[in-house]
Amino acid sequence: MSTPETHGFQAEVAQILKLVVHSLYSNREIFLRELVSNASDAIDKLKFKAISDKSLLNDAVPGIRLIPNSDAKTLTLWDDGVGMTRDELVKNLGTIAHSGTQKFIEELSARGERPDAKLIGQFGVGFYSAFLVADRVEVTSRAAGSPEAWRWTSEAKDTFEIAEAELPSHGTQIVLHLKADATDYTNEWTIKDLVRRYSDFVSHPIELEQKDAEGEVHRERINEATALWTRAKSEITEEQYQDLYKHLTHDYDPALAHTHFTIEGTQMFTGVLYLPKRAPFDLYNRDHRRGVRLYVKRVFILDDCKDLVPEWLRFVRGIVDSDDLPLNVSRELLQDSRITRTIRKQVVKKSLDLLEELARDKADDYKTLWTTFGAVLKEGLHYEPEHKDRIAKLCRFASTRGEHVSLEEYVARMPEGQKAIYYITGESRRALEGSPFLEALVKRGYEVIFLTDTVDEWAVEGMREFDGKSLVSATASDLSIEATEEEKAKTEEKAGALSGLVGAFKAVLGDTVSDVQISARLTDSPVCLVVPEGGLSAHMERLLRAHDRESPKQKRVLEINPDHTLMARLRALHERDPGSADLVDFVETLYDQALITEGSPVTDPQRFAKRMTRLLEAAAA
Repeated sequence: MSTPETHGFQAEVAQILKLVVHSLYSNREIFLRELVSNASDAIDKLKFKAISDKSLLNDAVPGIRLIPNSDAKTLTLWDDGVGMTRDELVKNLGTIAHSGTQKFIEELSARGERPDAKLIGQFGVGFYSAFLVADRVEVTSRAAGSPEAWRWTSEAKDTFEIAEAELPSHGTQIVLHLKADATDYTNEWTIKDLVRRYSDFVSHPIELEQKDAEGEVHRERINEATALWTRAKSEITEEQYQDLYKHLTHDYDPALAHTHFTIEGTQMFTGVLYLPKRAPFDLYNRDHRRGVRLYVKRVFILDDCKDLVPEWLRFVRGIVDSDDLPLNVSRELLQDSRITRTIRKQVVKKSLDLLEELARDKADDYKTLWTTFGAVLKEGLHYEPEHKDRIAKLCRFASTRGEHVSLEEYVARMPEGQKAIYYITGESRRALEGSPFLEALVKRGYEVIFLTDTVDEWAVEGMREFDGKSLVSATASDLSIEATEEEKAKTEEKAGALSGLVGAFKAVLGDTVSDVQISARLTDSPVCLVVPEGGLSAHMERLLRAHDRESPKQKRVLEINPDHTLMARLRALHERDPGSADLVDFVETLYDQALITEGSPVTDPQRFAKRMTRLLEAAAA
């Protein structure tokens, strides 16, 4: 055996390795993912070379072995790949950011061959993640077709050593001498967990090798090695799709629907997306996670792809596997690229296609999905209006005529003369069903949609119209109800007869309201408060207050029902005694009643209670 040779790293290694170990990777457990990926690349390279030199492969299936040794505090990774010569060890491991994989791809391209092997180590720094957990690393490698083996050793300082070594066959053996705080990586459960999380779908077998008490060696396959999404859809059963869903999500319920797609062209990627039945616990948390995993050439990269999945589709589950996605050197952050935007566009399109298919073909399943995730999907109307037409058709609402009503159904049964789609917002259907704002609309045979989700106010602002019909709030001051000439004449006549009483209302309420008007919307209730144009609804004001956000003070319009018997009596009271204290009590009580009806707090509850008591006493006398 010759004396080991000592070499200086061909870079500012002290700075580069410090960057790799302390800055490049935020999560040190990914070291195993990087080393397994490099081992997988080495096996793929061997298979490429064996196309022209069949002697390089024997009958054995090449694989990757993980060998923990808790006594020695080491973890060994051994692959049956192409291996490296002495010069390749020096060049590939002694030069930071020199990538043998990148050079291999360049050589294939130069020969006119498509580099379609699953080679992901294109940045040349993945190997150095080993120093996240090890203070010394030994790499012994024997190139395929060569009888010689060489060992590279380094402690991540300024130098590394190269010496002759022995290896029974071609491949590479990496021994990690673990740091004192990293010895848990010799634990069987920890190793299995990391492989299943990060490398489960690597196409080559990954085995855990251990010795029992008698010294016998046992090997256990610990990865699936079958990336279902890479196979043709015709070869995959429904049971297999559901098995993959459960493997990815650990959800005991089957998915409601799934789609499997492959995009080819300037970018290559494939994916499987699922619509779940149950909501994750963090669906509405501020730090909620997206449900689509990102793989690059079958190696797991991220399980929270904010760049690829919009927030309003965060309930969608599945995987996207890209052949072309550029990553930064740590593989932990996506670069802002055209490829990223292309994948995101396809994820949105395929998700909407799947939702439309479920709504069309399996109405009951879609109802289940909408009940669970409808409020999330409606966020897209606000955040991404370019998709509003497709999202709007997917929306389902409760209304004065039923449950789970689509806007298409609403428009189809609009009576002649109805020009708009009417809605009302509030905390619950029960709270809205008796609202005075519905009275004139229901009397005319108009359907009113109940919007009770927190996001609905913003969603409606994003949608504004559907099928050429404007969306109009039943609480708006301008309700846009087409009145006949006869109806208009009657309203003007009533307004003239009650002008004195309207003036009294204005005098009592002062600047509490912006105006007092005769109502065309009330049939049973005596009064209501309506929102002036551009104003916030009472429901929106309550939402803002609930989230400790100040809303601008706005005065609403008080509408009075000219046909209500109470108005006739108040008119008589006003004509008899314009300055009556009882009239003041009635006006203020009616205003407070309007506040209660819309769900707003009464300004002075004690004063309201006293007024009510006086009026009840007078009525009972």
